[in-house]
Amino acid sequence: MKHWRTRIAYLGIALLVLVLLAYGFRPQPVAVDTARAERGALRVMVEEEGRTRVIDRFTVSAPVAAYARRVDLKVGDEVKRGMPLLVLEPLSSDVLDPRSRAAAEARVAAAGATHLAAKENAAAAASSAELARVDHMRALELRKGNLASAEQEDRARAEAERTQAVLRAAQLQVEVARHDLDAARTTLAYSAAQERGEALERVTLRSPVGGRVLTVHRESEGVVANGEALIDVGDPHALEVEVDVLSDDAVRIRPGMRVEFERWGGDEALNGVVRTVEPAGFTKISALGVEEQRVLVIADITSPPEQWERLGDGYRVEAGFILWEASDVLQIPSSALFRASGDWYAFVVEDGRARRHKLEIGHRNGLQAQVLGGLKGGETVIVHPDDTLEDGGRIKDRAEE
Repeated sequence: MKHWRTRIAYLGIALLVLVLLAYGFRPQPVAVDTARAERGALRVMVEEEGRTRVIDRFTVSAPVAAYARRVDLKVGDEVKRGMPLLVLEPLSSDVLDPRSRAAAEARVAAAGATHLAAKENAAAAASSAELARVDHMRALELRKGNLASAEQEDRARAEAERTQAVLRAAQLQVEVARHDLDAARTTLAYSAAQERGEALERVTLRSPVGGRVLTVHRESEGVVANGEALIDVGDPHALEVEVDVLSDDAVRIRPGMRVEFERWGGDEALNGVVRTVEPAGFTKISALGVEEQRVLVIADITSPPEQWERLGDGYRVEAGFILWEASDVLQIPSSALFRASGDWYAFVVEDGRARRHKLEIGHRNGLQAQVLGGLKGGETVIVHPDDTLEDGGRIKDRAEE
């Protein structure tokens, strides 16, 4: 009897071990996160950072190399069309070092000697011209008395005309020598080392439009080069927004498309419309050091001006280009989708088990996806499904734990 009891006890222990092993190796429900398929508004957007800029910005530049007087205007000052902005004066003369001054004095002396020589030559030419004139008059008198031939008269007249021409040339040489002397004296008379007098000539640069001063490139007086930018003016209330987007996003944006501007500093988003998608792109290095092809998109702000009157030139905004939107769309989180054999699938929760459904997907915005078929409103889908999840497998919702 005792022997049978021992065998029954061992048999019971074996059965208990088998039950425990079966329970331990039984498939356990997979913990998952879920979301419901619901109807609502869905919007597909391209979002990029942009900045405002004045539509008509005018840069006033120096028309010639000159000496610019100090600019009294400050950024933000109001200007009117034709209002003087700054004054340009002629450049100062060079400073004469000792060698240059000695050379200039030598040129004055040389020019003075040349002037005296020219006057002497002119005096000699005048004497020759007077003698030729007298000979010509004498030949005319002799010709009247038939005491001289016609050839002699012609020779006397030609000589008189020649000497008169030589005299005029000598007188012009005197004038040239005098001007050279004046130029040589001017080098000594005007230099930067002397007191700067009142400029005889000035160029006043005036505002081409009414508005405000946007930038003063050079406030202090000093020498400016030809074409150097000096002042920017424009109307800060006439703004547009420039946004550089990736080139593959730019092909989906078209003029007339609606834009929303957020994080500009106000409480409400601003409305806008795309005016231009520039046809030429450019290369830009991203923050990660990757070369990207970008395209500038120009948009106008259509919200009432009083709503964004505090915006100015060069302010940061975040632009959202609305590619597509609808108000009543069946949608699920994009994280619930996965690809298999080229089609979209999702796991749907049915009676505590995961059932794989093939779905027809429409528009996606990165967070939500439009469901066109394969799912009904109110059904629950599994988000972020992993490789351990199988069709028909038991699941449990983490939110219910």
